[in-house]
Amino acid sequence: MNSIKTLLINRYKTFALLSLSMAFSIVLLMIRIKLAHSFFFSFLVWNLFLALIPYVISTYLTGSTNLNKIEIVVWFLIWLLFLPNAPYIVTDLLHLKVSSHHRLWLDVLVVSAFALNGLLIFFISLTDMEDIINRYMNKKQTNYFIMCLLFLCSFGVYLGRFLRYNSWELIQNPTELLNDVFEITCNPNAHLEAWVFTLIFGVFLNLGYWVFKQLFEKPNSFV
Repeated sequence: MNSIKTLLINRYKTFALLSLSMAFSIVLLMIRIKLAHSFFFSFLVWNLFLALIPYVISTYLTGSTNLNKIEIVVWFLIWLLFLPNAPYIVTDLLHLKVSSHHRLWLDVLVVSAFALNGLLIFFISLTDMEDIINRYMNKKQTNYFIMCLLFLCSFGVYLGRFLRYNSWELIQNPTELLNDVFEITCNPNAHLEAWVFTLIFGVFLNLGYWVFKQLFEKPNSFV
């Protein structure tokens, strides 16, 4: 518990800035609701909440020093299950097609603000998890593992956006989910869109993460 408290104190600036950024997103959404008399984009709040789950898990793991390997693996799998929810918010830009022309600028700001927060949470959480993985792998192995993890996360975003699966359906509805994953994997020609999306979005996440990590590793970049 003391380790987690120390971690929270050491990262208060990061937590404060993230909180401020998320609060700004919600304020933008409230302005949009007021002007449009519509709660259409309110689902972004739920999506942002889901994005925070892997961040909370990775923060907990970083601050916990007495966990055994089995506990770490269990928490890692739960973290991985919810991880695609963070970059998933980027795909909510698709909903801009319903925006009216005179209010498009505000809708772009609203969705982009939530998407930016999702990506920031995603990258910070991934950085924490990379540090944990480094305890059990060498640097080169970790880099390859993280790269594959980002493409796997991209596939998870595809399952959520286009096949409408939620993270918890692996527990509630595993048969149908696994059947679809098996079909996409074993019959790629019939599911070209899934592979193209996974590849392109995976490259996007990889490039974004490595740029973020370079900035993160510079002295005094983050506290």
